[in-house]
Order: sequence, then structure tokens, then C-alpha cells
Amino acid sequence: MNTATLPLDIGDALAHGIFPERRDVDEPVHDRFARGVVWRLKRRLIPAVPALRRMAHEAGQREAEIRQQTDQELRRRLFAAAPAAVQAGRAAGLADVMALVREGARRALGKRPFDTQLMGAAVLIEGRLAEMQTGEGKTLTAGLAATVAGAAGLPTHVVTVNDYLARRDCELMQPLFNFFGMAAGVVWATLEHEAKRAAYQRPITYCTNQSLVFDYLRDRVSAGGRVSPAQMQARLLHGRLPQPLLLHGLHFAIVDEADSILIDEARTPLILSEKQGQPPDAADYRQALAIAATLKPGEHFSIDAARHSLHFEAAGLPAVREAAAGLGGIWGVARGREQLVGQALRALHLFHRDQHYVVIDGTVQIVDEYTGRVLEGRSWEGGLHQMMEAKEGLALTEPARTLARITFQRFFCRYLRLAGMTGTAAEVAAELNQVYRLDVVRLPTHQPEQRVTHPPRLLRTQAAKWAAVREAVAQELAAGRPVLVGTRSVRASLALSAALGPRQVHRVLNARQDEEEADIVATAGESGAVTVATNMAGRGTDIHLADAVKRQGGLAVLLTEFHDSARIDRQLVGRGARQGDPGVARAIVALDDEIFTAHAATLQALLGRLFAGRDELPAWALALLRRAAQGHAGRLHAAMRRRTLKADRQLDNLLGFAGNQI
Repeated sequence: MNTATLPLDIGDALAHGIFPERRDVDEPVHDRFARGVVWRLKRRLIPAVPALRRMAHEAGQREAEIRQQTDQELRRRLFAAAPAAVQAGRAAGLADVMALVREGARRALGKRPFDTQLMGAAVLIEGRLAEMQTGEGKTLTAGLAATVAGAAGLPTHVVTVNDYLARRDCELMQPLFNFFGMAAGVVWATLEHEAKRAAYQRPITYCTNQSLVFDYLRDRVSAGGRVSPAQMQARLLHGRLPQPLLLHGLHFAIVDEADSILIDEARTPLILSEKQGQPPDAADYRQALAIAATLKPGEHFSIDAARHSLHFEAAGLPAVREAAAGLGGIWGVARGREQLVGQALRALHLFHRDQHYVVIDGTVQIVDEYTGRVLEGRSWEGGLHQMMEAKEGLALTEPARTLARITFQRFFCRYLRLAGMTGTAAEVAAELNQVYRLDVVRLPTHQPEQRVTHPPRLLRTQAAKWAAVREAVAQELAAGRPVLVGTRSVRASLALSAALGPRQVHRVLNARQDEEEADIVATAGESGAVTVATNMAGRGTDIHLADAVKRQGGLAVLLTEFHDSARIDRQLVGRGARQGDPGVARAIVALDDEIFTAHAATLQALLGRLFAGRDELPAWALALLRRAAQGHAGRLHAAMRRRTLKADRQLDNLLGFAGNQI
């Protein structure tokens, strides 16, 4: 096994810090604009796919000769050829290593990677982003690229969106890595420090974006901020380092579901904190909730549903002052009472149980709105988490002190080589290039798509929608097709479950059933199966179909509410009709769905009046409403990401004066 670390030609871009990473530079506006112009010209004038096709063709020509090689000879040839191929980072020089790793996969996994998968692996090694349609085998594609990088001595992090997928993908690819004499590690949220450290020392490490960033922040805090290698050595010699570092550099990252991690989750920074002090007085929080309950929206406070924010109106603060008169303590301090009541209003009106959070084992746990999963160990800032606990009648936990913070934008830009893959990147290709310098390469499918898409339906009310969904489920079951019904929140999944009732036997997959995920997914493609799921089923879920189901038309996917981004809708629909299999897709939504209320309220009201008395609105009205709502949400979220990145850079610069930069 090659244990040396491959040096990348990055010139002056290397940061001066505790381990190898790229220097964090705020690119001037004119440079960013010029680079964007060049990027657009290159995309039009120099398409990437023809060169990738030639590489895959050349790899195929070498296949017969390589099949004659022994296992030992395959390993020797890969380790000899990989460093130069990865160093060059061009598809033209990757044919030989791709042919070698393809044969290794055939022997170790019993799978011969398709040309599309070889092309995708080449895109990753080049440091670009591969857009591969759902079901095209991205797990194996990442495994091929990680094998080549590992053989080249380039420490590789394969980053995905949740612990389940990290462990599953690592287990699936482990025989391939073992065949070439390498072992992969896997990191998850609750793993002990030493076990994490051992996993990160492997040539290939599977991990989630959350675990990886928090472990990076822990290393930074442990080292005392942005220090030099000499300072690190001095601290080690004098025993001033609290514990050994977890990571050994940011060399090469392959980000699975890249649009989710690099775009959707980039609106809020990652904050590393520690518990401190005693839990606050629950009586003050209950008092704040009681006062907040007396305030009226529109008169005392206003809610911006699109931005998920709330602010006091002119009459609000005097009303709070009057309600708090004579209470004493923090209620006599204007700033204190305004903070408490403000957080109470947010707890009551902005954050809803079984949508933004769930209560499990007597604790409030945040639900990721994009993945539908519980965010282990995460909490809201500024006393909001304790306010949510008071709202639910739970014991209050102690407040947290911020130790370090960083945005996904700044973190992933620090990798010496960054690559990614997803099924839905075209809509955000410009932002990916502007922020991360990632070039999106859209790859062809291995087999023609066989999905049958029914016209979408727009019902007037939630009740009418659930009735139509129940009818559609019955129709699909009668046709012999299993059904996956996608919902936007835990609350919606429970509402649909109640609407289906005991007569239509079904299983529910949401943040409350995450431990049963593998079992639910394993049976979701069986004849007669009905699975009601949140976004948990929208990414990385491979539902296998029996031959009898394929003959009946495959998996039927029903979308019951559009998301803020059409990319998330496409991910859910992509659970069916994978790798040339048949499938059916339907969308049945309601005029009063949250996305329309939050992001297209004026148009929603206009269409409601225009078609008054009709239970179902025409398809053109739905198309117009969806485009308006998702367009507004997309622009709003992009602006939020820009503000988050700017604020994070400004804060880091301020901390730099105290020598505590992250």
C-alpha cells in the first residue's frame, strides 16, 4: 500500500496552518466576475463530455488485456499509474487507471461499472462536479474515484448527507478498497474521539458533512485557532494540546448530494458550542410564553413567512413593557424582556412541532427541512432552544457558549481538491462555480429513461388533496405497482397516514422512524407496498424492484407538496424509474400549501378568486404558481447564503485581531 501523501500543485494557495488546506481568500468582485465570464465561454465552446467519452472508449479497449492480469498485477499497476494520473487531473490521462479500477470492481464487487460511471469518476478526479441522473450508480462512481485517489496517496473524504448513507456506502465499497489493499474508515455523529481519529487516518474516510465540519472546528479550537506548524510542535512538546487532532488535512473531498450540502445547507453557519452554567429559570420562560400569547399578529408583531422571521410592530414593545410591569428581575430590563418575548413569539409562531422539530425521549430535536432527518446534538441559539423546551413543558437544558463557527462555503473551499456529484445541479451551476469554483458536467444516462409522468393536479384545499392522493394510491395498487408518497414534513406524513387509514396498509418513514429506515426502504419496492415518507426518502435511497413489479410499470412516486427548490422535487421523483426501470410519477398539491402561502401569496389569492367555486384548478395555473413560488424562494435563499458568507468572513476578520481565527 502506498502510504505517502500525494503533493498537489497548488502553488501559493496552501494555507499556513496546523495541517494541509487551501488558503481562505475572499476573491475580489472583479476577479469573480471575470472568472464567471470565462467559465460561461468554456462551457459553450469546450464541452467536457466528448473527452470523457473518448477516455471511457480507451478504457474499454484496454479491458481484454487487463482481464488477463492477476490480482497482484492489477494492484501493482494501479499504484504505479495513479499518482501521475491524479496529479495531472485530466480525463485524457485517466483511461489506464479507470480500466484497472473497473476490473477491480468486477472482481471484488461482481459489478462491471458502466461507461457513464467511469466518466463520472474521471470528473471527480479532475476536481469537478458530476451531474448524474438519479439511479445511475453514484455510490460506485464515488468508490471508483476514491480508490484511484487512495492508490495515489491522496487522503480522501467521501462526504454525504447522513450517517445511514455514510455507513451504507462505506460497507458497499469496502470489498473494492480491500481488493486494492486499502481500508476505508467511516465517521458518524456519536463515534468516540479515538475511533474517529483512527477513521480519519485511513486513506479513504466516509463521513457526513455535519460530523466533518464539527470535527474540523474541534481541531481548530484544540489547536488554539489558526496557528503555524511550528506553534503546533511547541504545544505538543510542552503538553499544551488538550487532545490529538482528528483530521490530518483537507486534501480531497468527494461531496455526494453536492447541491444539498453546498447549496441548500449553506444558509446557516455551523456553530461548535459547549454547555455552560446552570439551566435558566423556567418561570421566566413560561412567563414569556404567556405574554407572547396575548400579543396579536399585525398589531403587535409581523411575520415574514418567506424569510421565516418575525419583528415587533410599533405597538409591540409598549405592550410587552405593560405586561411585564411589576414582575421584577430580568423583566425590569428592556433588552432582557424584549429578547425573551421575541424568542417566545418565534417559538409559538415560526417553529412547529413535527415540522421544524420533534420531541423524542423528552428532548427537543431539530429536523433538517431539506433531508427530513433529526440533526443530532444541534440546538438553536440565543435561548430559543430553551424556549422550545418550555413551550413543550420539558425540563430546560443549560445554555451553550459558542466556541467556533464556519460556513459550508468557507469550509469546503479550503480543500486542496474539491469534487462533487448529484442528480440535480443544473439549476445552481452558476453559484457552484462562483462560490466553490466547481464546474458542473452533465453526464448522459446509461439507459433511456422509462418514466411515465402524469399531469400534475392542483386542488383547492388540503382535505381535497388528501382525498385525491388516497384515490391515486388505490389506483396504483390496483395496477400492481408499489407506491412511494412524498411529504414535506413529519406533520404532513402523519396527516396522510391518517387519511389513508387502516384499509390501505402502509409504512411511514420520517424523523421519528429513522432507526427503521433500512427495513422500510428494503420493502418499499415490493408489490402492494405503500410507503409514506418525508425528504428522508428523497436522496440516496435505492428502492429495489422485483421482476413482477417491473412488468407492472415499476414504482409509482406521488408528490404531495412542492418544495422550495425544484431540485428536491426531482430527487424524490428520481426514486422511481432508475437505471432504465419503468416508473410512474404524479404530483397532487393544494392551493393552500405552505410554499404558495409563503412565496406567492398574491398570485395564490388571485387564482383562488379567479377560479372560485372550482375544486380543481387548471394545469396552467399550477405551472404559473409553482414557477413564481420556487423562483421567489430560490432568489431569497441565494441572497441569504450570500449574507451568511459575508457575515462569517467579517466575524472571522474581527476575531483575527485577537489571534483566534478559524
